[in-house]
Amino acid sequence: MRHAFLTPRLRFAAAGIGTAALAGALALGPTTGAFAAPHGHATGAHVTTVSLDGKTYHLVLGPKLGIKPIHASAATVAKSQLSVHSSASTGVVTPTPKVFVVFWGSQWSKDPASIKKFAPAFFKNLFGSADTWGTILNQYCEGVAKGTVTCGSSGIHINHPTASILGGVFMDTSAAAPSHATAGQIAAEAVKAAKHFGQTATDDLNSQYVVASAHGTHPDGFPNSGFCAYHSSTSGTGVGKVAFTNMPYIHDLGNTGCTTLPNPNAQDGWFSTETHEYAETDTDVFPAAGWLDSGGSEIGDLCVQLDGTETLGGVAYDVQGLWSNLDKKCVTKGP
Repeated sequence: MRHAFLTPRLRFAAAGIGTAALAGALALGPTTGAFAAPHGHATGAHVTTVSLDGKTYHLVLGPKLGIKPIHASAATVAKSQLSVHSSASTGVVTPTPKVFVVFWGSQWSKDPASIKKFAPAFFKNLFGSADTWGTILNQYCEGVAKGTVTCGSSGIHINHPTASILGGVFMDTSAAAPSHATAGQIAAEAVKAAKHFGQTATDDLNSQYVVASAHGTHPDGFPNSGFCAYHSSTSGTGVGKVAFTNMPYIHDLGNTGCTTLPNPNAQDGWFSTETHEYAETDTDVFPAAGWLDSGGSEIGDLCVQLDGTETLGGVAYDVQGLWSNLDKKCVTKGP
């Protein structure tokens, strides 16, 4: 069975919802309201568009979570070069990225996949010569003309970090998180985290917040919504625009959910998913002003068929492949 996801976040194909009901439910519109249209990690995803009420929406199709994805044909890949979708000088990429991890809810007292241990360690070590996966991102920039495919020496590039990118960890566990959090509640948690860390609007041009939900919870309908995770943006008083990821507890799908590694361990699906969203936020901070292909796919969407591993701090992590314009293919290592 195929699942469908419509930005902003309405999934209708699997449920058979008609266009009249869908149009009535579009309270936020495609790019307005409390948060921006999210982009998600769907194994085997590809993107098409639909039009409703004179507006165009991206429709991302993918097989059921946990099923090995379908490989894209060579003809499809040949058309997949990313280009800048705005001429903005900020909010396109994060030149000096920082990641803040938010463990949301007292339900984190149970953590069978040990994500509380491994997630901060991953971002703490994602820098320098040990990180060859992150160097894929260096080719992408902001401050160039809309439609740019190759930055060269122009624009402001993503800089490969020379020190830890972990901005902080927020253990927001004094009370239970909603067992079925809405998209709005997830966005509000991201704003809460930005305020917790004392971030400013300028700081948040280079920051992203991973709102990590706990084992047994169902953020925005996971795992029955057809996504592994998604990233989006919202805004808050004093903190400006905030880029965040809705990061479910992927291990609830079993070890094989949301990864293509053979014989995966309990953490691999989480890190395959989170590296997908991290890279997409880095290259499309406030969707969709950043780097996308002509069909609306981002740097990770094109490469869900490819996972690799990178060893950081003595631990081998699952890192998802990313699209490289320079190589014209999906890669797991940069220059």
